Amino acid sequence: MSEVRIAAEPRTEFGKGAARRTRRAGKVPAVLYGHGTDPQHISLPGHELMLALKTPNVLLTIEGVGSGNELALPKDVQRDPIKGFLEHVDLLLVKRGEKVTVDLPINVTGDVVAGGRLVQTEVQISVETEATHIPESVELDIDGLEIDSQVLAKDLKLPSGTTLAADDEILIAQIVDATISTEPAEAEEEEAPEGEGAEGEGETAAE
Repeated sequence: MSEVRIAAEPRTEFGKGAARRTRRAGKVPAVLYGHGTDPQHISLPGHELMLALKTPNVLLTIEGVGSGNELALPKDVQRDPIKGFLEHVDLLLVKRGEKVTVDLPINVTGDVVAGGRLVQTEVQISVETEATHIPESVELDIDGLEIDSQVLAKDLKLPSGTTLAADDEILIAQIVDATISTEPAEAEEEEAPEGEGAEGEGETAAE
């Protein structure tokens, strides 16, 4: 997994105005919490944080917090809905060797059988794994899967040291017949009997 060191500064001002000033300075307001400690309000350099968050479940070494460094995982990332810049980040404190629950992307490999089509219903899966050894993804190999095959969560081959945290029976993907549409048929418009429309129009006009 990816581990990124990033410097933090304590935050003593709160509220929307203070948050805007922090962002104008090129930093992102954040809260560091977990392990029964009081939440720590900090700010992080915006550009470095943006680059770090491009990696799913990136492990952050937060420097300058308290008397030393802290390890943390991003848990809630808020972005501007229009411009996409970072507005606020919640960080969960973790320790080496500790187990955490995270969502891993599902990476499909292999080729669909001739005449078949892949329908993937889940693009990520919830797992429990060591905080400092989080895999980048879960591989789903579809080679050899016949038409009408289904892959459930329990069928996924998880990386070493990782266990499933989701429901075993969640449907992840299936191979369907490519010649059969899975889209719902469009409802046909009912045609009114001849003359019925004309009668309705006449009644309206007479009122």
